[in-house]
Amino acid sequence: MRLLSTLAKGIGIAAVAAAMLGSASAEKVLRIVPHADLKNVDPIWTTAYITRNHGYMVYDTLFAKDKEGNVQPQMVREYSTSEDGLTWTFTLRDGLKWHDGTPVTSADCIASIQRWGKRDGSGQKLMDFTASMEAVNDKTFKLILKEPYGLVLDSLGKISSNVPFMMRKKDAETDAFTQVTDIVGSGPFKFVADEWVPGSKVVYVKNEDYVPRDEPASGAAGGKVVKVDRVEWVYIPDPATTMNALANGEVDLWETPSPDMLPLMRENPNIVIDVIDPLGTQGWLRMNHLYPPFDNPRVRQAVDMAVNQETYLQAIVGDPSLYKTCKAYLICGTQFASEDGGEPYLNGDIAGAKKILEEEGVMGHKVVLMQPTDIPLLNNASLVTAQVLRDIGFDVDMQAMDWSTLTSRRAEKKPVAEGGWNVFHTYSTGADVQSPIRNIGISGGGVERAWFGWPTDAKMEQLRDDFARSTDLAQQKEIAHAIQLEAFKNTPYVNYGQWYQPMAWRKGLKGVLVSPVPFFWNIELPQ
Repeated sequence: MRLLSTLAKGIGIAAVAAAMLGSASAEKVLRIVPHADLKNVDPIWTTAYITRNHGYMVYDTLFAKDKEGNVQPQMVREYSTSEDGLTWTFTLRDGLKWHDGTPVTSADCIASIQRWGKRDGSGQKLMDFTASMEAVNDKTFKLILKEPYGLVLDSLGKISSNVPFMMRKKDAETDAFTQVTDIVGSGPFKFVADEWVPGSKVVYVKNEDYVPRDEPASGAAGGKVVKVDRVEWVYIPDPATTMNALANGEVDLWETPSPDMLPLMRENPNIVIDVIDPLGTQGWLRMNHLYPPFDNPRVRQAVDMAVNQETYLQAIVGDPSLYKTCKAYLICGTQFASEDGGEPYLNGDIAGAKKILEEEGVMGHKVVLMQPTDIPLLNNASLVTAQVLRDIGFDVDMQAMDWSTLTSRRAEKKPVAEGGWNVFHTYSTGADVQSPIRNIGISGGGVERAWFGWPTDAKMEQLRDDFARSTDLAQQKEIAHAIQLEAFKNTPYVNYGQWYQPMAWRKGLKGVLVSPVPFFWNIELPQ
């Protein structure tokens, strides 16, 4: 195999080569090159998309969103709401079993919702409005609200991080800030722990006991019909090696092809390139709000002023047909989006930013920027930011690491001198940022409830509560507008642009689903 020799000679991933040789005799193996290495396996503990994607392989959800964004029952067979809107009753469908053979029960689901509700923004809000949950029997349970809440199904059907995956009760009772290590779900694939090689390969096999829904697959909803025996995630950090492997048919799908490889791949008739997430992706420059200099809102505003989205998008995407500038925190093209309040920001105003840093007395302050070198897009964004921060007067300490290491370190709340951090980059799909409740990046819940970086903003939280209580679309839009203005005032993160990430796969591969999340059921290998 040419990939194996390339790996051995070029980047020396002997473990990958050995692993691929070991599975060469499998009947139907779908080989994926994911966007990152899988290091953390608990999709409630982290919002990292690689762990979310792993979660969808192993676990299942009570509800799910179809490709139009409508919430559909998934593990739930039927549900009802009381006349006063306070009591929701859910009944599980027949045939649901954990991978250890035991049945999925109401107690499992209640514990799973409770744990998810301690980490996820939508989950936190749902739990704020929940008085109690109780099992009626093994297959039916109730969620009882303190007051009517219009986002119950929207929350339970959330498609992206943190997804409310159902776990066994004994796993879901793990502290929400401690990782679950025994990966036993009820989803369409089983995780093969013995074959997991961090930094190299992750293996899943078809769950023969899984009972798909009858409806056709659509987004995260419908029948999760598995059409291969085994799925292997082969982690190849070098884009050129990945492109050659895809061209040679040695892997079947590349989740996030590097933008600089796209022109060459488009000339290959055996490769299909398409954008499967119509909502797009939003870039986040996240600062640590706990420590100087970014505990100062004026300093964060200065960074927001200095950033020029066009510069970032050229550096990370390149092709103007795949990106656009957008100052909306709730991503352009969606119903709550607004660019109001952004006039002074994201225009590349270096002089204005320097003036603020001088006034605040932080010129020359050292800042630690975490640089994920294995994700080209985020690596390039880090390089641009490093230059911007130097231009406005900071002393930048770029610290290179892989993405998985970064996702572990970003959870550190220690000062920089003790292993903490000041700045990192990530991105969020449109599904995660199109509403004030789902967008965990704007949460002002502080150390206890906000996302990594931990902004504290009581006004923002009040606005998000008001949005959650409202059932009137016009009023929700007014609140969303106020949230947009408040976000520019407190700068929970800097939005460095919006783009549309393509996916690439071998010609002849069938069944790739349109969705903000890559799913690997429904896919058929070429004959």
